[in-house]
Amino acid sequence: MKKITKAAYLIATIFFIVNAVNVRLNLNPLYPSTAFFYCVMLSVYVAIWVVNKAGKFIFTKMEGGAVSVDFERKAPFPKAPIIIAVAAWVLYGAVTIGSSVIFNVSAFRDQMPDYRIGDFSSEVQVVDASQIPIVDNDLAYKIAEKKLGEKPSLGSQVVLGEPTIQTVNDKLVWVVPLQHSGFFKWLTNMGGTPGYIVVSATNSQDVEYVDSYKIKYQPNAYLLSDLTFHTRYTAALFTGVTDYSFELDDTGRPHWVITTYKYTRGFALPEATGVIVMDAETGKSNRYALEDVPAWVDRVQPEDFILTQINNKGRYVHGIFNWADKDKYQTSEGDIIVYNEGRCYLFTGITSVGSDESAIGFVMVDMVTKEPVMYQMAGATEYAAQRSAEGKVQQYGYYASFPLIINFEGTPTYFMTLKDIDGLIKQYAYVSVKDFLVVGVGESMQDAKLDYEKALRQNPGSSSVTDSTETAQLEGTVYRINQEIVAGETVYRFILNEHKDIVFEAQGSVSEMLSLTEVGDSVAVTYRETEAPIKEVKVFENTGFGDMNKNMGQTSETETQDILQSETESEA
Repeated sequence: MKKITKAAYLIATIFFIVNAVNVRLNLNPLYPSTAFFYCVMLSVYVAIWVVNKAGKFIFTKMEGGAVSVDFERKAPFPKAPIIIAVAAWVLYGAVTIGSSVIFNVSAFRDQMPDYRIGDFSSEVQVVDASQIPIVDNDLAYKIAEKKLGEKPSLGSQVVLGEPTIQTVNDKLVWVVPLQHSGFFKWLTNMGGTPGYIVVSATNSQDVEYVDSYKIKYQPNAYLLSDLTFHTRYTAALFTGVTDYSFELDDTGRPHWVITTYKYTRGFALPEATGVIVMDAETGKSNRYALEDVPAWVDRVQPEDFILTQINNKGRYVHGIFNWADKDKYQTSEGDIIVYNEGRCYLFTGITSVGSDESAIGFVMVDMVTKEPVMYQMAGATEYAAQRSAEGKVQQYGYYASFPLIINFEGTPTYFMTLKDIDGLIKQYAYVSVKDFLVVGVGESMQDAKLDYEKALRQNPGSSSVTDSTETAQLEGTVYRINQEIVAGETVYRFILNEHKDIVFEAQGSVSEMLSLTEVGDSVAVTYRETEAPIKEVKVFENTGFGDMNKNMGQTSETETQDILQSETESEA
């Protein structure tokens, strides 16, 4: 019997070790999966011990080779170890039930801090059209795949990992790690895969393959090189870890940024506590608390944590027994990672419970500090904006990417790309948040911008905030001027001798004198002061024509501010 008991202990121990390693279990019993594991393990060990103390198994060989097994009981089953095992399960059940929302409704509601009410027009920077991220996750993968295909020998050895959007030296990019394509590829390249691919988020033609670093620790490796295995048993043996993100530091060196977390109410309400930053080549790890996270790390908070906390705040706004759904809200169908003034945020729409098409506001959450800001403005959800943009080009069968919300000269606006069935960008679209029927599309971003501006002028009520963009004035002589028809409207572009580094753009409706202006004419312009390489002209005067400007409806310089003020008031 002793041999059987020892064998049973050995088999159980091996089983538990294999399972713990297989699921990368941390050893801290304050996590629900670990507590359950310990309860099962304790129960099995107690069962073996109790059976051994109460009697023994008798094995009898029968005719035909069969073996019968009987248990010969010699003493009562010991109660103490059974009580200990039962107590462990009772404690586990009590903590699980005690962690439920029934007993912690305020904790569920308040895990996401109270929102600071923000002003969209002043806090969300006006985005230069050339800096709008037009490359989404799917397109970044396709572009990286094409780049990988340029190296046939490499393409047979590796596959692409998951693209991660991030800022590297103030440039918004997608970074795609190269990973082993299988066990035998890993076996012959145990030093790691050769590098990663960087795809610009704002220019689909800007792509670079970097082979100066090896990616040794990755999800597609095995044994000690496996990313989750290495993380668990070298840096987080007693800590919860989640959300493995591939990021580059300012020198381009690749790292894995892994969020650490704990439960704040028994086995409920997981909360990020910091990050483990692991060098993807050497496997060396450093652990940081939230307040000490390196500046180049863009994301700490897992997206699913943030969305769950926002929904809990809306679901339990008036407690758990709010049968009438008073003031309840929830996140819209999607969310997106955005960057504002160099910081990373999760941006999602907020809708009333039961509402499908209308947003009551938008929430932006800092992905490092978890500081939330709410912008209270009624409008269309992201899904409604997508359908509206697709309806504008329904004859082509294009589909819209998930929209990015931007500050379009003070007006909250959805921006999205329109793709064909192969996932290639064919057109661009702007949709007003306030009125999703106000849409501008075009084959270039400039065409879409002009079409959208035209739609806004025809629907002044769709601009819900004041234009916060400053204006500037210049005078000079025309060095070069040309015109073209864009979205059915004449657009003039010109350069001044005194300011050859600036390209000015004016729609024909700005001034009738534009059609009469030639090279060498003296002009005065008032334009929007943005970082865009092409400046939008709001007021134009050909000073060489004198009083003819007024006779043809041209605004004099002294009236410029009055017109800009009037325009701002009408937009508001």
